[in-house]
Amino acid sequence: MNAPYRTLRAQLDGLSTEAHRPELAAVDTLSTVELIRLMNAEDAKVPTAIAGVADRLAETVDAVADRMRRGGRLIHIGAGTAGRMGVLDSAECPPTFNTRPGQVVAVIAGGTEAMLSAVEGAEDDGDAAVHALDGLGLRPEDTVVGISASGRTPFAVAAVRHARAAGALTVGLSCNSPSELGRAADIPLEIVVGPEFLTGSTRLKAGTCQKLVLNTLSTAVMIKLGKTYGNLMVDVRASNEKLRARSRRIVHLATGADESTVETALDAADGEVKRAILMILAGVSADRAA
Repeated sequence: MNAPYRTLRAQLDGLSTEAHRPELAAVDTLSTVELIRLMNAEDAKVPTAIAGVADRLAETVDAVADRMRRGGRLIHIGAGTAGRMGVLDSAECPPTFNTRPGQVVAVIAGGTEAMLSAVEGAEDDGDAAVHALDGLGLRPEDTVVGISASGRTPFAVAAVRHARAAGALTVGLSCNSPSELGRAADIPLEIVVGPEFLTGSTRLKAGTCQKLVLNTLSTAVMIKLGKTYGNLMVDVRASNEKLRARSRRIVHLATGADESTVETALDAADGEVKRAILMILAGVSADRAA
């Protein structure tokens, strides 16, 4: 066994996300319903683990929102499942919150090809992470969220170290504590969800944890930035028939106006939900509402 392999093996042996659970060694003999119930019970542990870092997550939301008010961007970066979770979250922000192009960004090791298939060795290339961030023109107003279940992925760790040195706010989202990623970041979000149902398969509880945390982070930040009215998505981008119908419903829920009034306001506001609501509630023209 060569020295690098021994070092990596020792690192993995010490990670809770890689731990083996002998009590689950017979899962392949369970009935289907027993298997499903057991997996569901494991998944149910994730929200409780996230609740344990609520104060730290709130600190993160406020810090990110402050920077975005000053023109900063929210940049997710990771490899494999972690990187895909970042891409998913960033892709949902424009239609949900009408974020500007490039306001919420995701970088995945291996590039767009890695969204659909594994790119061998990409997660070990820290230089590629640095190059990707430099290509984005990283600024001190930006926030870089490094995502890694293990907390040791070279791609994510290198990204966070580089971003922090450049003056950006850095967040290390991992499922092990303490972690190399957490030590590298300004704000460590280390949420220990425990060993996986299938040993080392961090697309399971760890992936679910990352999805929930990123949902919470981006949604709470957008609420802080005024992208909602109550719990209504008043900055929704109506890019298809479903979203156009949803826009009409949101204006109705916010104002109580009848269908004809809602349609007239939305037409005058060029489909902008927030402006149509203001027109109706304040009794002003589309230009004044804008």
